[in-house]
Amino acid sequence: MDTPNWLDDEEQLAWRAYLDATRLLLQTLDRQLSRDSNISFTDFELLVLLSEAPDRRMRMSDLADAVTTTRGGVTRAVTRLVDAGWAQRVLCEDDKRGTLAQLTDAGANKLAESSPGHVATVRACMFDALGKDDVRVIGRAFSDIRTDMQHKK
Repeated sequence: MDTPNWLDDEEQLAWRAYLDATRLLLQTLDRQLSRDSNISFTDFELLVLLSEAPDRRMRMSDLADAVTTTRGGVTRAVTRLVDAGWAQRVLCEDDKRGTLAQLTDAGANKLAESSPGHVATVRACMFDALGKDDVRVIGRAFSDIRTDMQHKK
């Protein structure tokens, strides 16, 4: 068996800082959205994706891929959105077996109402701690990581 290519001290520090910061940021964003707007971060993310999609609709499988969750997980999440009146299910016109999730006007209103507090929290927890050069560096770095991982699928 090959010897693992262990992380060096600098890589280990970067990896742990990334994990800790990511966990704390996601927990903080979820708490803020739940407290101020009575919506989870996951549901907010789905509303954003639907709002940006053509005709405010996406295939369920594409939603699952976009939020990197299972098909079952996105089905349960969309069910919450439908029950809240923020989305509806629509049959896919070109594939009668497929289902789309579509943002409703109530969902668009919920997103508009929730967004100012969310973006203020993102800014306070992430961007206020960084300089412009830092933002460019991490933006480029995480774009590169995302692209590399997408090619490895």
